[in-house]
Amino acid sequence: MIHFPAFDRNLRHRVGIVVVLVVIAALLALTTDSFATAANLTNVARQVSINGILAVGVTFVLLTGGVDLSLGSVVALSGVTCALFAHPGEYPLFVPICVGLLTGGLCGLLNGVLVTRGGIAPFIVTLGMMTVARGLALILSGGKPVANMMPALTDLAGDLGPLPIPVLCFATVALLSGIFLGRFRLGRHLYAVGGNEQAARAAGVSVTRVKLLAYGTCGLLTGLAGVVLAARITTGQPNAGQAYELDAIAAVVIGGTSLSGGVGSVIGTILGVLLIGIINNGLDLQGVSSYYQAVIKGVIIVGAVWLDRRQSRS
Repeated sequence: MIHFPAFDRNLRHRVGIVVVLVVIAALLALTTDSFATAANLTNVARQVSINGILAVGVTFVLLTGGVDLSLGSVVALSGVTCALFAHPGEYPLFVPICVGLLTGGLCGLLNGVLVTRGGIAPFIVTLGMMTVARGLALILSGGKPVANMMPALTDLAGDLGPLPIPVLCFATVALLSGIFLGRFRLGRHLYAVGGNEQAARAAGVSVTRVKLLAYGTCGLLTGLAGVVLAARITTGQPNAGQAYELDAIAAVVIGGTSLSGGVGSVIGTILGVLLIGIINNGLDLQGVSSYYQAVIKGVIIVGAVWLDRRQSRS
């Protein structure tokens, strides 16, 4: 009998993140006039949406004990392939969107096949994919941004009622992923594989299928992030997505997902994404140099990994 970790196993950790979020938001509201405005909060939500989609996707991979370092490059490749099919009058809207999603999904599935069938460590596989995807993005685009995109696609970065469409995409992805991981047997198998792969296999869980699902889902959501980013910047930028994987993985680990696998939740990932987004926004409002921001972000990542290791030992 496999023990599936309870969905609220790291509830205390998530409560702690909420407290930190509230404290940081209160401090920023007191020290800056523009933080608590509706315009700025909407801007924060819009900014974190892409990282949020990526973070939800990589949560699937980390739950199995894997990792995906190719997120940023696949974002760029998906954005470029989407933009190549998004010139006005050539194709209907669903074509460039499907091309972008398919690009990301295929990259994720290839990662999964190499990890499961090839027996190669996820770190090496996704590091190689990071280089390959970036190179393909540069080749397909000729090293230049792919412009002249149809207005219907760039409109996807706009608003639908009071909320930005990217935020709605993030919310939908998070909701469906949370339901899948918490309510469906295959979702619970992700926890089982990450918690104890040998026990999961002995209990009849198809470890290969579960890992392919994790990497394929991560790739598909990375493709979605690439499409949303291309719509937002109105071009397919081959150099887009630099270091996006660091922010996404950091958000997931801060949210309580273990790098060793088997522990984590989408709710925690959302909280981690919001925390990083508010910190970035606060540093911008305070006029902190981007150089110092990079140092602070690095400290946060190292601190998150240290905390994860400490919790794993305990």
